[in-house]
Amino acid sequence: MNADDDQRIQRDVLAELAWDARLQPNEIGVTVDQGVVTLHGFVDGVARRWAAARCAQRVRGVRAVADEIEVRLAGTPGRTDAEIAVAASRALEWDSFVPAERLAVTVANGWLMLRGEVEFGWQRRAAEGELTRLDGVRGITNLVEVRPPAPPAGDRLRHDVQRALLRTIGADRVTVEVDGDTLVLAGVVRSWWERDQVQRVAWSAPGVRVVHDQLLVGG
Repeated sequence: MNADDDQRIQRDVLAELAWDARLQPNEIGVTVDQGVVTLHGFVDGVARRWAAARCAQRVRGVRAVADEIEVRLAGTPGRTDAEIAVAASRALEWDSFVPAERLAVTVANGWLMLRGEVEFGWQRRAAEGELTRLDGVRGITNLVEVRPPAPPAGDRLRHDVQRALLRTIGADRVTVEVDGDTLVLAGVVRSWWERDQVQRVAWSAPGVRVVHDQLLVGG
């Protein structure tokens, strides 16, 4: 990858940021070095920060994204920590796929700390996704532990995950290894979207407590 490639990626990332209606023009800067995109600037919520990172990940040729965007809430009075905590609890309760009764949220200066236990990794991701959309949130630390009710079935689990990957993205360059209740993903995917789909499939597998992602994003 050369300087011309980096310049093309920078232009494309800036164009993608401008295209996304959730973001304001010129609020995020972009630098690129050897395909690694660094985002910097200020946004008024963690949802916008997340959206900016996803924009960069969608661009062809991006190898990695360094998110250095800061969340700075508007100067007018916003939600108090108590109000954010109530909103967070309700958001978890309204999601029928999230075991809200097993989760706890604490808030300090707009930063959410999510704790508890779930049976599936996708429930952990879903809970964080619900909180990301809340107004007044500066950031989220997800400390939820995945504790499956039963251990995975070894070779059968590996076979099932590989078949699921083949159905969803036709992944033939991704290898799956099982080590107890841990899945190890390795190989090359064609885009960050594919990487996200591989992670989604892995976390949906029954009995999985940990997913080690060693995937590379390539052409």
